[in-house]
Formats: sequence, structure tokens, C-alpha cells
Amino acid sequence: MPYQFEEILETVRMTAVEHFDIRTVTLGISLRDCADRDVNVVCQKIYDKITRIAENHVNIAKEVETRFGIAIANKRIAVTPISIPFDNFTRDEYVKIAKTLDRVAEKVGVDFLGGFSALVQKGFTNGEKELIQAIPQALAETKRVCSSVNVASTRAGINMDAVNLMSRQVKETARLSAKDNSIGCAKLVVFCNVPEDNPFIAGAFHGVSEPETALNIGISGPGVVLQAIKEAGNVDFGQLAETIKKVAFKITRAGELIGRKVAEALNVNFGIVDISLAPTPAEGDSIADIIQAMGLESVGAPGSTAALALLNDAVKKGGSMASSYVGGMSGSFIPVSEDAGMIRAVQNGNLSLEKLEAMTSVCSVGLDMIAVPGDTSEETIAAIIADECAIGIINDKTTAVRIIPAYNKKVGEMVDYGGLLGSAPIMEVRKLKTNNFVLRGGRIPAPIRSLTN
Repeated sequence: MPYQFEEILETVRMTAVEHFDIRTVTLGISLRDCADRDVNVVCQKIYDKITRIAENHVNIAKEVETRFGIAIANKRIAVTPISIPFDNFTRDEYVKIAKTLDRVAEKVGVDFLGGFSALVQKGFTNGEKELIQAIPQALAETKRVCSSVNVASTRAGINMDAVNLMSRQVKETARLSAKDNSIGCAKLVVFCNVPEDNPFIAGAFHGVSEPETALNIGISGPGVVLQAIKEAGNVDFGQLAETIKKVAFKITRAGELIGRKVAEALNVNFGIVDISLAPTPAEGDSIADIIQAMGLESVGAPGSTAALALLNDAVKKGGSMASSYVGGMSGSFIPVSEDAGMIRAVQNGNLSLEKLEAMTSVCSVGLDMIAVPGDTSEETIAAIIADECAIGIINDKTTAVRIIPAYNKKVGEMVDYGGLLGSAPIMEVRKLKTNNFVLRGGRIPAPIRSLTN
């Protein structure tokens, strides 16, 4: 569809005080041609290639946001999952690569770089095991590097050996970054059915089916949706869904325009628009507040899952009509630390970990930015990851866990990370033993729905 300037200007006017922004423009870069047997040669190739392609990424994005009057909150980079082109390296060599990625991210001015990643849903290569072992040190000794590991898929089932290994790495990452409230874990996510074109950190990477370069856009707009729901008043659910669809259409159209302009100026491929509603700690920019505006006393009340399902579906329908290239995860995120309404609900005792898990069956990802006591066991974390993977494989959707066992913190205390990462109350976790279940190891078989040929 052609873009009309009146349409864009209407969106700008509509969102002037409602926190609408382009949450991220993420430049994906393939590193497959940087392979070599010598890690020093690899590091130099990585540094040179990312610098050459991304040196103007931040400045161009700033010029475009100034031109159109729509803020771009984050300018980021995603690279090929590091374990794929560099499968011959050891743990220490992977840490060296992570430090190179950190240096080049600082050089080009991006806040985060994703792709210190591995895809192990069906098993490990030797290099993938080495990379996963390197994750805690890599995240503790860098500021901008983010890591993700896919441990399950609808086609492969759940690799419980990978789940158990990742639970240990989450705990070790928390320990190594303890002086900063275990912030390393905020840069680490464990996936099921990971998308290859997700622009959102910490899970972003440049998938193996992607072109040499691609510019993927993550839009936002919970505040815009919230205002529209308030203005709609006491309408029935069909009308409420229509209201959300119309808003999602408008913000997606604006987001694609911005993304195409940035891609054109960078001379890279335009990839996808991820139409996820991504909240921030700012008041009025909250998924929890949207659910409350629908008529519930608080997120966490009975009905919260149904309300989130309506929201997620309407956002996808409206966004997919606005763009032919919708991708990523697309829906609604429910991170605790990054959503002021979620934080209040936890603090007031209205939102439990179990209710959050139920809501992840209909949101766009999973348990996100959840802080739990530092003494939570590896086996309990593994069981939480396994539960999310089960939701993912049975529903054939992306699910994920970004959990922070905050070192030496207890239930009721807070961890504060500042910026978009926000602050998180330490949530209670049931202390029932899971050891005899998760430590069976092996692979939970794929569900029957995987046989779709």
C-alpha cells in the first residue's frame, strides 16, 4: 500500500504524549564470511566488517527520527549466531570474540549487540557446548553483548540436557555479575521456537536464512493503545478488538515507513516489522495498565489471560494488515521489570509467577525479566524453562525465559537496572523439589502436531 503523509502526521499527532516510539532499529549482519581457524584473524574480520557496515547506523537513525518526528528509542545490531561460523573454537576463544563484539558495538555507538547465540534444540556440536560454557564470563566481562540459546522447538521437542546446562549458566551468570544485581542475566534469554528475524534484545540474532544484511524494526505503543481503549469506553469485546486493530494498523504503518527510510539510507535490505507492544517503566506505557483499562482491577486477576489474548490477537490482525513484512515475535510483551503496572501488581501481591506463566500461553514471548531469589536452585530454574518450552512446543509459538536469580536477594527486595531494563521486585518461587524430573536428561519428544507434512 502507498503511504499517505496525512496518515503519518495523524499518527504523530495521536502519539505526541502517549509514549509511541520505534522501540528499535536493529541492523542484522552476517558473519559467516568471517570464519578462520585463527581466533585473532576472526576477531579482526568481525571488527572490520561490523565497523564498515554499521558505522553510520546510529547517525542515520537519528536523522530519520528528527525528520519524521517519531523517536527511535534504540539503535542495535544483531549478528549470525556466533556458534555457527566459529564452531571450531574453545570457551576462552569465544570469550575473546565476545569482547571484540563489545568493542565494535561501542565503536559504532549501539547500546546492545545480539547474537552470542546457539541453536541446540536437537543436540550440541562441540563448538556449541564451548560457547554455552563461555556465556557467563562473556556477559560478565562485556557491557553490550547479549546472548540467547534455543533449547526446544515444535519440530524437535525439548532438549532437557540443554535446559539443564542453561540453568547452570544462568546461575553462574548471576554470580559473576553479582556486584551489579546480577545484570548479566538481563542479557541472557533461553528460547523455544526462536525466530530468526527478531529485532528485540536480548534475543536478537541474524538468522542463517537471512540475507547479508537486513534492517528489522521493533515498534511499540502500549500508551497509544491504552488511550484508545480509554476513549472507546464501555464497548463490547468486538468493538474493543476493532479499536485495538485500528491503532495497531496506524503505528505499524508509521513504523514501516521509518524502517524503510533507515534501510534505504544504510543501503541494506529492509527486513520485517515486529509489531510487538513493548512496555517501558514510564507511567502510562504499560501492558498491565491496558489489561486494567479493559475492566479488571489489576493484572493477575481472573480474566487477565483472556484480556491479554484479545489484545495480542487484535494487535497482530491490525499490524498484519498494515505491512506485508510482519515478523519477529509480534504481539505483546509482559516483562515484569520493564512495566510499571506489572511491578505494582507484584508488589501488591496480585501477580504470581504461576499466573504469569499462564499468561505466556497467549502473549508474544514468555517469562521476561523475572527476578527471583538468589538461592533458587538450578533444578528449579530448569523446570521453569521446561514449562515455558512445553507451552511453546504444544502451541507452536515462541516462548522464552529471561530470569534473574539475583545474587543474595530475597523475596520482597528490589533490583534496579535503570533505563529500559527498569527495576524488578524479587518474586516468590515454589520450593518444591524438581530434581528427579529435570535430571532425567535426554529429549522430551516433539508433539504430534509437529507431523504437519
